[in-house]
Amino acid sequence: METRFGERWRDVLRLNRVDRRHVYPGVPLKVPRRLEDVKDFTPMPAEYPGGDNEAKLILVDLGEQFLGAYEYGKRVFSAPVASGEVDNETPEGKFRVTAYHSAHRSTDYFIEGTGIPYPMTWALQFHVDRDGVAYWIHGRDMPGYPASHGCVGLYDEAMQKKYYKVPRAPEMEDARKLFEWAIAPLADDGKFHLLKGGPVVRIVGGTRAKKPRE
Repeated sequence: METRFGERWRDVLRLNRVDRRHVYPGVPLKVPRRLEDVKDFTPMPAEYPGGDNEAKLILVDLGEQFLGAYEYGKRVFSAPVASGEVDNETPEGKFRVTAYHSAHRSTDYFIEGTGIPYPMTWALQFHVDRDGVAYWIHGRDMPGYPASHGCVGLYDEAMQKKYYKVPRAPEMEDARKLFEWAIAPLADDGKFHLLKGGPVVRIVGGTRAKKPRE
């Protein structure tokens, strides 16, 4: 990516909602005719009136596979996501971040071909359903389409390097950035904590983006 797209490689990844581990020969990518047109790409609005009265609000658009972080309705940053796949869709509605754990791990799923619980780094819990299933925003791999079991995934290349050895030089760390913004001014100690008055989370749009056919 770095060789092919120069200083715009991060923007091309964000446009495609994909990480470097999932870019290999034969994988199609959307690329603008002029790379300058994709600079700082985001489909999220610069202002979100629904958040005018919220000090912090996370807006997740499932159709766009993107989220925006807002302070009193003004976007402060945005990032691509990987939400729930067709049979495990991410719940829509209004929620609130109620817990955080930067070193969280799945109790149900494992890294492919191993007995290692899947790392859910920089995790922000926003919903627990009637069956006790918890939904989180957390770091994960980014394949370019909805692929989770209902959680909302963000870039964490440091985790990718640790467990998958790709990329060699991690840079994309949206999960950490959102986590630190969400819990501030609190400091992270790596332990699980409940959070009172955490950011509002609005999830909209429905899952229109699907996994491409093989």
